[in-house]
Amino acid sequence: MVTETLALWRDAERCYRVVTARDSRFDGQFIMAVRTTGIYCRPSCPASTPKVQNVRFFPTSAAAQANGFRACRRCLPDAVPGSPDWNVRADLAARAMRLISDGTVEREGVPGLARRLGYSERQLGRVLTAELGAGPLALARAHRAHSARLLIELSELPLTDVAFAAGFSSVRQFNETIREVFATTPSQLRVSAASRRGRLSDVTGTRLSLRLPFRPPFDASGLLRFFADHAVPGVEEVTSETYARTLRLAHGTGVVRLTPAPDHVRCELALTDLRDLGSAVSRVRRLLDLDADPAAVTRVLGADPALAPLVAAVPGLRVPGAVDGEELLLRALLSEVPPGEEVPGEWGVTRLFPTAAQVAATGHPVAAALAEGRLDVHVGRDAADLRAELLAYVDPSTADYVVMRVLGAPDVLLADDPAVRRGAADLGIAPDSLGERARAWTPWCSYAGMYLRRAAG
Repeated sequence: MVTETLALWRDAERCYRVVTARDSRFDGQFIMAVRTTGIYCRPSCPASTPKVQNVRFFPTSAAAQANGFRACRRCLPDAVPGSPDWNVRADLAARAMRLISDGTVEREGVPGLARRLGYSERQLGRVLTAELGAGPLALARAHRAHSARLLIELSELPLTDVAFAAGFSSVRQFNETIREVFATTPSQLRVSAASRRGRLSDVTGTRLSLRLPFRPPFDASGLLRFFADHAVPGVEEVTSETYARTLRLAHGTGVVRLTPAPDHVRCELALTDLRDLGSAVSRVRRLLDLDADPAAVTRVLGADPALAPLVAAVPGLRVPGAVDGEELLLRALLSEVPPGEEVPGEWGVTRLFPTAAQVAATGHPVAAALAEGRLDVHVGRDAADLRAELLAYVDPSTADYVVMRVLGAPDVLLADDPAVRRGAADLGIAPDSLGERARAWTPWCSYAGMYLRRAAG
């Protein structure tokens, strides 16, 4: 599949029209760099539009940085919704980007990233450089710089602690990277943020409050209802306005509370180890599908006469993701969840979801396969390979459900889901014709399924 985002950044004429219009819908889908200033910006940057002969376009901030450009301190191009390209695409570059955003390179290095993807380090580097304009180290460096900026601007941690929490191996490397990426020092970045916006967050120890951007519209109420219907007591707590849950992260545990607002989601985090900040934010964004492009979904699904009224009535619908692949699979299979470890009570949640090994102790065969490494469910998997692996343990409907939510796959229609079938019938669509009808909904069948579930009430 050739995706719109990949073609977009290569189409200089179209990109320049977007920049001229300062269209924020395209923020995160490509980067504009200005040769005369050495600065790169988001498409909607409020600064004066540069001349067309002075601009270059890149798919990622890492590619712009690798070509010698620095981030604009006015529009903060790294503080935008991520590219929906990484969800639509299932190729190596997209899977690598999802793992890099989850902090895999910081934890396991490039060899670990390559191993998870099933490629050699050299082959992986060639593909990423060709597709994204930067290799895995440069992409991970951009991710570390983004995590560092969040901590610099949104916390009062000593800058030395920020360096190691963001994944840098030394304070010197941290200082050099911040200067290269943002054309300023860490201390100046902190002072500038304080004077520009005032106090952005309430921070006590390892508690932070962040603003997570998204592309509007955003159907927050629909997500909250879905989470409420599927909540695991103790692990999750849902109200009409907030969603809280515990997180099992690489370096410790965390608790997050999410409160949707008109133009962002407030994300309150309590972490035992700040090195997990970037991974926690990445997982929460996937859980809420915050990098989706609702305009693209509406264009396709709104053209279907049966779906059109519902699409118009519920704009910005999202497909719920997952914070952990193993957890999502076990939740789909377990009728009763055994208790996980207790954590200090926070926002109504008191314990973690049990590990695969803990569930395997009850004799569950799929949990045993997860615990022993015979089944591996994570965001870097290829959708077809993961589905084929899952089919050795679960039925096709469950496999499709896991692929859709864990990978954020946008084109999976759960045609056998009873709620989907009821919704189809209520909209005048014969349930047995869903497979054929789905051809017109590609590549947004997952969203079509969520609309059908909504129609079923």
